[in-house]
Amino acid sequence: MTDSAAERELASAVARRVFATLSTKWALPVIEAIGSGQPRFAEIHRAVDGISYKMLTATLRALEADGIVARHDYRTPGPRVEYTLTNAGADLLRTVHGLCAWSRAHLAELVGQIATAPSPVPPSLGRREHDGLVERPDVSPSSRR
Repeated sequence: MTDSAAERELASAVARRVFATLSTKWALPVIEAIGSGQPRFAEIHRAVDGISYKMLTATLRALEADGIVARHDYRTPGPRVEYTLTNAGADLLRTVHGLCAWSRAHLAELVGQIATAPSPVPPSLGRREHDGLVERPDVSPSSRR
């Protein structure tokens, strides 16, 4: 079966969207916390150290929108909502674990390369300029005198 250009473009767009979600601070810890279980919101919150309720809600919604997490609302008095990884989410978690195993297997080589590689920041630039956070000259009222 050959992919059409439209199918390739759709696959690329979906991958970019999922990568954008996964690159956030909390996505992978939340996926890891859900794992193969069916935790409730509070259980995930306890498992992911430092995440706020607001960020957990936003992260779960993004993961659900991307098809990584499924939300199961039992519609009972006293809300009961559980989260599970979809088949795609479980496969993604296995892939992430595989990437972690790869990095452990090649740790010495990777660390050695990082230590000897030239800095991506040209020496003439300070760190702040490189990050796009160029400091401006002081224009406070006291410096205008």
